[in-house]
Amino acid sequence: MERKQFVTPSGTVHYWVDFSAGSDARWLVFLPGLTADHTLFDAQMTHFSGKARCLVWDAPAHGESRPYPLDFSMDDYARTLHDILAQEHVERPVLVGQSLGGYVSQAFLDLYPGQVAGFVSIDSAPLKRVYYPTWEVKALRHTKGMYLAIPWPLLKPWGAWGASTTAQGRNNMRSFMDSYTKGEYCDLAAHGYKMLADAIEAERPYKIDCPALLLCGEKDHAGDVKPFNRKWAAGEGIPLVWVPGAGHNSNVDAPDFVNDQIERFVAGLAR
Repeated sequence: MERKQFVTPSGTVHYWVDFSAGSDARWLVFLPGLTADHTLFDAQMTHFSGKARCLVWDAPAHGESRPYPLDFSMDDYARTLHDILAQEHVERPVLVGQSLGGYVSQAFLDLYPGQVAGFVSIDSAPLKRVYYPTWEVKALRHTKGMYLAIPWPLLKPWGAWGASTTAQGRNNMRSFMDSYTKGEYCDLAAHGYKMLADAIEAERPYKIDCPALLLCGEKDHAGDVKPFNRKWAAGEGIPLVWVPGAGHNSNVDAPDFVNDQIERFVAGLAR
């Protein structure tokens, strides 16, 4: 796996690529969730090495893509991703987005129709305004005080237990949180929810113009992710698969199951 950089006017974005599968293999692009870094997809990068060409990033203001000012939007994320894919000559990728990564994927699909071969959502939710009650969108803009009110020694274990059901998943989430100060973590989380609210209230079509698959942990208790996935699957006719025993970071809690689902999905895509 090769580490690379993409320089923007605001800061440097770090990402990792695996070309071992060869030039004719499918591209898989892994997009971690809010406050997470590229290690969220370690199990996927390992599994698909030699089977697909893979790319994973630390999104701006996350992980090693810091310092980075918190002035970006969901569309800014999608545009930066598009520029990175162009730099690596990535064509017709499958976007695999966990939580925030699923939202970035939908913004990408909206901005760049016809450029994606497939989309796998992991514990994410739709961006279409129709799925959200007004109170919930407004609540997304008022999360910072909640985070700040919780002492850091409590917030870190709560965050880890809330994201995963396994020791491996909780340790992975704890490693993300340990890399931030409390102020950095609260600022980043609050900005992430704000840009989600902004994207929803933009009331854009967010059409998914490629085959898609929804994966969601059976024990995902992050907000209303499970109800949103049920509504999303029914409203858009997208297959929904529940990940047995997994929480919000289901690709870490149940990597073998998730890897198998992604592999089956990719195998069914037209070349």
